[in-house]
Amino acid sequence: MENEIINKLAEHDKKLDDIYKSIEKMRKYFLWTLIVTIAMIVLPLIALVLIMPWFIRIITSAYNI
Repeated sequence: MENEIINKLAEHDKKLDDIYKSIEKMRKYFLWTLIVTIAMIVLPLIALVLIMPWFIRIITSAYNI
């Protein structure tokens, strides 16, 4: 009886370790997905803020406003 309980506990420990590894892989995947998503949204916005004054200056000088 006691051996069965010890075997079951060993099985549960192995399954918990497998679940932990799987969750860690998912966490890393979600982290990189978040980083790439932020990069794809924030970097173009920063570029837009930096390029707009230059673009407006060119347009206004072309029309002599």
